[in-house]
Amino acid sequence: QVQLVESGGGLVQPGGSLRLSCAASGSIFSIYAMGWYRQAPGKQRELVATATSGGTTNYADSVKGRFTISRDNAKNTVYLQMNSLKPEDAAVYYCNALVTLTSRSTTDYWGQGTQVTVSS
Repeated sequence: QVQLVESGGGLVQPGGSLRLSCAASGSIFSIYAMGWYRQAPGKQRELVATATSGGTTNYADSVKGRFTISRDNAKNTVYLQMNSLKPEDAAVYYCNALVTLTSRSTTDYWGQGTQVTVSS
């Protein structure tokens, strides 16, 4: 009913920048929260950043001051600007959205993931 399509991952050198995008489409009435999570090999998926439709943001301590999350509510799109990337930021990044459908039910959706590799 809802698809999340991510883009923007890739290979970057330490200290570099990447911008991830995630666009939601489908039977959407509203999206309260959108965010990014990441999972490195052998590790659990962890929160990176979230943003509510009202503009409240939340960041993992490890990315504060380096990453910025933003939303375009009209486009149902969330972005993650990642600066000063470190090797430990390398992971598969997943988009997440808490969506109220046109049926008025609320469901959590995940994107397929996009790989971020930080290496020289």
